[in-house]
Amino acid sequence: MGKVHGSLARAGKVKSQTPKVDKQEKKKTPKGRAKKRILYNRRFVNVTTLPGGKRRM
Repeated sequence: MGKVHGSLARAGKVKSQTPKVDKQEKKKTPKGRAKKRILYNRRFVNVTTLPGGKRRM
């Protein structure tokens, strides 16, 4: 097996340092057919093109 880069004593250092932020409540996303409808509109109906003729995803 290969060697591990750095010691495992520091594993998870950054995650434990970051302050805990509670998740915000947001509006529920539509399910099933309604979600597909939104995706279709987003992808094919109001297509925005970036310079160079590239489509923005």
